[in-house]
Amino acid sequence: MKITKNIGFLLLGIWLVLTGLLHVVELPIPSMDIILSILAIASGAMIILGK
Repeated sequence: MKITKNIGFLLLGIWLVLTGLLHVVELPIPSMDIILSILAIASGAMIILGK
Protein backbone atom coordinates (compact mmCIF):
# COMPACT_ATOMS: atom_id res chain seq x y z
CA MET A 1 0.00 0.00 0.00
CA LYS A 2 1.38 3.35 -1.05
CA ILE A 3 0.64 6.47 1.01
CA THR A 4 0.56 9.70 -0.95
CA LYS A 5 3.28 12.27 -0.37
CA ASN A 6 0.85 15.10 -1.14
CA ILE A 7 -0.28 16.42 2.24
CA GLY A 8 -3.42 17.96 0.75
CA PHE A 9 -4.72 14.65 -0.54
CA LEU A 10 -3.71 12.94 2.70
CA LEU A 11 -5.75 15.47 4.71
CA LEU A 12 -8.63 15.08 2.26
CA GLY A 13 -8.56 11.32 2.75
CA ILE A 14 -8.62 11.72 6.53
CA TRP A 15 -11.54 14.15 6.23
CA LEU A 16 -13.50 11.74 4.02
CA VAL A 17 -12.95 8.81 6.39
CA LEU A 18 -13.93 10.82 9.47
CA THR A 19 -17.02 12.24 7.77
CA GLY A 20 -18.10 8.78 6.68
CA LEU A 21 -17.54 7.32 10.14
CA LEU A 22 -19.55 10.08 11.79
CA HIS A 23 -22.54 9.26 9.59
CA VAL A 24 -22.35 5.56 10.45
CA VAL A 25 -21.36 5.71 14.14
CA GLU A 26 -22.48 8.32 16.64
CA LEU A 27 -19.31 9.57 18.32
CA PRO A 28 -19.81 12.07 21.15
CA ILE A 29 -16.78 14.19 20.27
CA PRO A 30 -17.24 17.85 21.19
CA SER A 31 -16.61 20.42 18.45
CA MET A 32 -16.33 17.77 15.72
CA ASP A 33 -17.94 20.15 13.21
CA ILE A 34 -15.23 22.72 13.83
CA ILE A 35 -12.47 20.09 13.59
CA LEU A 36 -13.83 18.78 10.27
CA SER A 37 -14.21 22.31 8.91
CA ILE A 38 -10.60 23.18 9.75
CA LEU A 39 -9.41 19.91 8.22
CA ALA A 40 -11.38 20.61 5.03
CA ILE A 41 -9.96 24.13 4.74
CA ALA A 42 -6.41 22.90 5.33
CA SER A 43 -6.68 20.11 2.77
CA GLY A 44 -8.20 22.45 0.18
CA ALA A 45 -5.45 25.01 0.71
CA MET A 46 -2.71 22.39 0.43
CA ILE A 47 -4.20 20.97 -2.78
CA ILE A 48 -4.45 24.46 -4.29
CA LEU A 49 -0.86 25.25 -3.29
CA GLY A 50 0.31 21.92 -4.68
CA LYS A 51 1.78 20.57 -1.46
